[in-house]
Amino acid sequence: MLKGSIGFGLVFIPVSLHIAVRSHDISFNQLDRETKTRVKYKKTCLACDGRELESKDIVRGYQYQKDRYVIIEDEEIEAIKTKRDRAINIERFVEARLIDPIYFDKSYYLKPEGADKAYALLTAALEAEGKAGIARTAAWGARQTLAVVRVVDGVLMLTTMHFADEIRESPVGDLPKADNKELELARQIIGSMSGEPELEQFADEYRERLMSAIENKIVGDDVVVTTEKTEHTPTVLGLMEALKASLAETGIGAGS
Repeated sequence: MLKGSIGFGLVFIPVSLHIAVRSHDISFNQLDRETKTRVKYKKTCLACDGRELESKDIVRGYQYQKDRYVIIEDEEIEAIKTKRDRAINIERFVEARLIDPIYFDKSYYLKPEGADKAYALLTAALEAEGKAGIARTAAWGARQTLAVVRVVDGVLMLTTMHFADEIRESPVGDLPKADNKELELARQIIGSMSGEPELEQFADEYRERLMSAIENKIVGDDVVVTTEKTEHTPTVLGLMEALKASLAETGIGAGS
């Protein structure tokens, strides 16, 4: 669990950070095909003669010339941090809706560790204004982190962000102008498929099938091959025909 403090103006609120997202990925271990035993990797170096290194033997090095490094100890990294670096300093308040999600990385719930009144005040003020705070901090590790502090379900959430120079330019070039009739059909399809997000309805169906296959193999059964639910064979259609067929599948239908 990470700890820090949110600073805005002369107000500082001690908080702890709690990861907001958990992964349900199915983990696989690498095994030797013949012996069925775990594949292990050991840390060593070019001049170690096969000797396995422990964590205490490993230091952080910056390569400034080929095969030449300067060693930076953890204590030296911490020594150059100021008091301001160790806090989550809100430097600007912005309209929350204007932040492009492409910048978002990891999200953490912020729990007050004292100063509950100040925490509640900041939460209420941000919610009332529809604002979020853009912050920077070097509290953890050897780099500065850009973050946004916003209100989610009545509590403060910190989401780390990529810096602007980390966002790559789109590789997409100039696009042709949309045909009016095709555009109208596309809008009808979008309209017919629109609704509330209700993200809880979207389960990881592939993970469920994979887990079922694993459980079948554990008890000695064969993996069941999944058949497609669609009843028709895909055919190559022109854009207009594909749009009309798609709209028909929604139950609305389309004229010529």
